[in-house]
Formats: sequence, C-alpha cells, structure tokens
Amino acid sequence: MLQLQLLSSPPLTPQTLNLNSISNPKLFPSFSSLNSSQTRSFKFNPLSKPSKFSLKCRQSEYFDQKQRFNDSSSSTSPSSLAGLPARFYVGHSIYKGKAALTVEPRAPEFVPLDSGAFKISREGFVLLQFAPAAGVRQYDWSRKQVFSLSVTEIGTLISLGLRESCEFFHDPFKGKSDEGKVRKVLKVEPLPDGSGHFFNLGVQNKLLNVDENVYIPITRGEFTVLKSAFSIVQQILLAQQHT
Repeated sequence: MLQLQLLSSPPLTPQTLNLNSISNPKLFPSFSSLNSSQTRSFKFNPLSKPSKFSLKCRQSEYFDQKQRFNDSSSSTSPSSLAGLPARFYVGHSIYKGKAALTVEPRAPEFVPLDSGAFKISREGFVLLQFAPAAGVRQYDWSRKQVFSLSVTEIGTLISLGLRESCEFFHDPFKGKSDEGKVRKVLKVEPLPDGSGHFFNLGVQNKLLNVDENVYIPITRGEFTVLKSAFSIVQQILLAQQHT
C-alpha cells in the first residue's frame, strides 16, 4: 500500500511592513502620494494550522486465470516453441432445470519431427459436457457424459436453421477391438414452438453397463451465443492446425 502525505507550507510569522521604506517615488512611483511622515502598517495573521492531506493508492488484485488445456509431455504446440504467448481458452456453460451443458474448446496437439517441423497428432475440437441435475441448481458432474465436436461438425451447427435438426454419431473405439461397445449419439432438434433447440446426448457403454440420455433445452438467444462462439473457435482451430 502506498501512502502519500501532502503538507501545506509552514505558517508565516506576524510581520509589519513599514511604508516609509517604499515611499520613495523613485523606487515606487505608485506610492508617491503617501505621506512619508506617516507610518502605515499591514499585518498578516498567521495561517491556521496546516491541513494534512492523505492519498492512498492500493494496488489492484489480479487473479491468474486457470489455463483450460494442460500441455502434454508427448505433444507440443509450435507457437509455444516460437516464443509466442500462450493461448487461454474460456468455456461457456448453460444451466437448466434438468441438466447443465458446458462447452470448452480444446487445442490441437503436435509432435516434433526429426527435421524440426511439427506433425499434428490430434486435431482441435470442442468438448461438450452434459451433467444431469441432482437437485435445485445442483448437478452431478460425476455422471457427466461428454461429446467431442470436430471442426466439420461445428460448421454443421453454425449453419443450422431455426427449424432444422442434425445428428452426430461417435464410436470412440472405431477401428479397435472394442468397436461397437460404446455408442454416442448427439441430436440437435428444434423445439415445437420454435423458441430454440433440444440438445440430446444418448450414451450406450457396454463396457461400463451405462445407458443414459441427457437432454437440455437451448433457447434461441443461447443458441445464437453458441453459434458465435463456435464460429470464432472454428477459425482459431483451423488457423492452429494449418500453422
């Protein structure tokens, strides 16, 4: 904390000015009309007790924003090695009575090559997290279900009209031995009254014996915000993946 104190000038002591000393017309013509035989005095009263002023400056408090993406030891971003400032990604959340939806962008990952160049090991995406309600304004994030939107799928949502719907199917183990054991279907459908869309995520996981559906209504205004965010994120992800 910085404190500055400003004090006024010290008080003047009483003093008398004798006009005889300034009655000489050669020195002070303006006082030539004064009678030199008379003594006139002016007294200056002492100033009151010096006023004390205090100025306090307090340094603002800054809170470090938590970085959304942890750097992986096996992947590196070319921009980080080039000395550019680190990027921070901020998520967006929507809370409703039956569920909550959190939208978070995830940056692409790269691996260095022997030639000094970089190869993309994982493309960037937008992570959707659905958490069912556990009470009034309470959500069970331990039961959350996630769905990753690719750049192309983001474009599909951006171009979606008020009365249009779309559906995405994901199999996290496609091409592997557990293919078909986990199925995720995200449906985005318009509300009957045209006031927005339903986001419905269905997950069937035979490995964990899970069969769950989480849905959340999104108003037209909320969907417009998501589209704007998706548009910005899409451009950033494309720029990073083609750097």
